[in-house]
Amino acid sequence: MDLALLQTFVKVAELGGFTRAAEQLGLPKSRVSASVQQLEAQLGTRLLHRTTRTVRITPDGEQFLERAQALLADAEELRTLFQQAPSSLRGRVRVDLPTGLARSVVIPRLWEFLAAHPLLEIELSTTDRRVDLVNEGFDCVLRIGQLQDSGLVARRLGQLAQINCASPAYLAQFGTPQTLEDLAHHRLVRWAPTLGGGAAGWEYHDGERYRLLEMPGVITVNHTDAYQAACLAGLGLIQAPRTGAVAALAAGLLVEVMPGFTAQPMPVSLVYPNRRNLSKRVQALMDWLGEVLTPHLDPDLPWNA
Repeated sequence: MDLALLQTFVKVAELGGFTRAAEQLGLPKSRVSASVQQLEAQLGTRLLHRTTRTVRITPDGEQFLERAQALLADAEELRTLFQQAPSSLRGRVRVDLPTGLARSVVIPRLWEFLAAHPLLEIELSTTDRRVDLVNEGFDCVLRIGQLQDSGLVARRLGQLAQINCASPAYLAQFGTPQTLEDLAHHRLVRWAPTLGGGAAGWEYHDGERYRLLEMPGVITVNHTDAYQAACLAGLGLIQAPRTGAVAALAAGLLVEVMPGFTAQPMPVSLVYPNRRNLSKRVQALMDWLGEVLTPHLDPDLPWNA
């Protein structure tokens, strides 16, 4: 069976459409459609239901998809079976990283990975939204926070310790908070993945569990860069990963406050599709990301894992 036809069908099924599959495969949409039709003719069954607006996989297509994914993974593993040298790995790896870690930790050292694997090409997405790993065609993603996706595999790397920050200008205007009671006279820069969500508050541990203290705020943002920028501009206090604030703290642009009342550490995981075999190129990138990121993370503690 033609592996190219299998690859085309799998991409259409995973992305739910011919247009997106054609874009990722770098092929004309007409060729993608023709390839799927050719595969259906060879199998003697319909794999996809097509309408003018949607593409939906059939029951036969679902059964075939699982076997096709496994076969393609086996073929990739077999192709690289005797390629022991890292420099022999070739192809493209598509990965999504949170903006802050990508900017401050990964991208400055990415040249090391590319130098060791000169035949690999990296497609790097940086965003603070939670991407759909399968439907958007990612080989792996780095997730910060609790995982909810079913059918995916996760490799836990550690956790990001949190820090409370304010700008010198803000503290000069509102004073430096020392206790939870002091927060009644302060305001918070709110962070929300989706604007219009519920009001955020100040997270802290009371000795038994983490609690949330409601606080007023004048701005809500949905991006880590805007979150820190709002704090630098004196618009309020923030609770953020220490890793992303190190440079601003060292330069005196931010000041740590209330170190005894920090938010819960955030778990950090590499997540990838639940496939029987992981290609060597994806495995190589994930191993490298683990090596680069782990020194910036705290180990998991029993009450935070």
